[in-house]
Amino acid sequence: MTTQAPPGHAPSPATTARVVTLLGPALVAGVAYLDPGNVASNMTAGALFGYLLVWVVIAGNATAWLIQYLSAKLGIATGASLPELLGRRLSQRWVRRAFWLQAEIVAMATDIAEVIGGAIALGLLFDLPLIVGGLITGVISLCLLLLQSRGRAQVFERIITAMVVLIAIGFCAGLVAAPPEWAGVASGLVPQFDGSRSVLLAVSILGATIMPHAIYAHSALARDRFAGSSTRRGCCCGRRRST
Repeated sequence: MTTQAPPGHAPSPATTARVVTLLGPALVAGVAYLDPGNVASNMTAGALFGYLLVWVVIAGNATAWLIQYLSAKLGIATGASLPELLGRRLSQRWVRRAFWLQAEIVAMATDIAEVIGGAIALGLLFDLPLIVGGLITGVISLCLLLLQSRGRAQVFERIITAMVVLIAIGFCAGLVAAPPEWAGVASGLVPQFDGSRSVLLAVSILGATIMPHAIYAHSALARDRFAGSSTRRGCCCGRRRST
């Protein structure tokens, strides 16, 4: 017999810590929304059009949140990642290979932006040549992926989470050091464009926000973290039906 906490009872620190650790896959997938391409497209839009495209940023992120939620739910409920399910459902080999090729091209294009962004960052901080900065970024990235592939998923998630927190602190510090004009931000919530260039920038913002590799990765991360939970639920349901 279990006892339930009375209404309004604060959760224990252990419960809170466990809930935070369960957010690991979401935080790892969230790195895709902090990549150099995303930041560059948003900064370019702000430099050229001010707060005009704020509504595009908000709409893109809201859509991405929904898609990432569905991706994680898919991995938990089925015990399989989105690429695995596509491979099972697509009967024609050339269609499966087309999806594979699309995923590889997207991953390579994203990696190029990440490596170049890391090289530029190391050059700004430590005055390193771009080639050296790119090599350092690539080696660190491979080491992190090696941790994840060797069964150290929680260590991998903690490192990525620490990086996300550091970036969030930097953005919040920027808001304090150079606060925006809130009236301008409010005006940017109204959907509008200013010529074809603003439309192209809006497309680039959406393209840098909603990315296939993040959707694929989130379903796999959720599957690996909650592996067996859906199977156990299915077994319990089967026993109940049999009784």
